[in-house]
Amino acid sequence: MTLRDAQGAISDRDLVVVSGLKMHFAAPGGSLFASKKRGPVRAVDDVSFTVRAGETLGLVGESGSGKTTTGRALLQLYRPTAGSVQFDGTELTTADVRTLRRMRRRMQMIFQDPNSSLDPRMTISQIIGQPLSIHGLAPGKLRRARIAELLETVGLEPAFASRYPHQFSGGQRQRIGIARALAVEPTFIVCDEPVSALDVSIQAQIINLLRDLQTRFSLTYLFVAHDLALVRHISDRIAVMYLGKLMELGPSEQVYQAPMHPYTRALLSAVPVPQPAIERRRRRIILTGDIPSPARPPSGCRFHTRCWHREALGNPARCEEEEPLLREVRGRWLSACHYAEELPSFEASVAVGHETSRGTK
Repeated sequence: MTLRDAQGAISDRDLVVVSGLKMHFAAPGGSLFASKKRGPVRAVDDVSFTVRAGETLGLVGESGSGKTTTGRALLQLYRPTAGSVQFDGTELTTADVRTLRRMRRRMQMIFQDPNSSLDPRMTISQIIGQPLSIHGLAPGKLRRARIAELLETVGLEPAFASRYPHQFSGGQRQRIGIARALAVEPTFIVCDEPVSALDVSIQAQIINLLRDLQTRFSLTYLFVAHDLALVRHISDRIAVMYLGKLMELGPSEQVYQAPMHPYTRALLSAVPVPQPAIERRRRRIILTGDIPSPARPPSGCRFHTRCWHREALGNPARCEEEEPLLREVRGRWLSACHYAEELPSFEASVAVGHETSRGTK
């Protein structure tokens, strides 16, 4: 058993096992006068990872990298194009409706925008009570007591149950969304950027609430975000995603201190260091160009069009033609870079900069 400081225990048991997950969407192409079809949008393209019971796995990357789609595909809100998703030994991708409904009592989601995820025509009592009705839990007076208990659990007054979503602040609405997710007593929750729409001071309150709930109810999280500093605070491991692929996966502190993939290094170089003397010596690694279209991903390594290391290390043609595997580089630390072991230290990269390197300024 591995202990996590102040957050309870992480089991060695894999609660969620994802293998070769693909989520492709058909996309129309052409002009206003032509409806010619183009290739599918490969939002998630052959992703594999595990989530251990009791841990928080942070999933990070730029907008459009496939983070949210991965979370929704895990819960079968999107039916995957291919691949396997096993939850506590049960295969979800081939499960029938009855099996999925039974399993969804144990899998819930906290949505990004509390404004759009709560029905404005329903009271808070109806919103939190809806999953109880669907799963046949806590009828009658027991339901009212359960709703009051859930509101207190997330730091709200039970008297708020008769109000409507518009009568609450953004942080309070997100607490209501958390209470709804907790209503059916799940073991696994996908947190889809749950604080990105909130003020910084409120973000800290919600993150602390999620950590407290994890300890209290032995929850397992997939925490989707784009803020690496935030992910470091809450996550036990970090998975970095780019253009539908995993680039790196490893222990949170190790990935933060010494990333083994150029893309992770570029993301981390943008995170401010709260020490002025160190911050003055650091250089930002600025990636040129936009993230390529998931409908037409580059061949070989998907990051090679923006990578400044491919010409300095080894054979650039290899990066352009051969897709790197997500492989072990240090124990359970994984990287999808041909030259992960040959990269210069992260400290040297951000301290010296890359004025002459492709992809930076």
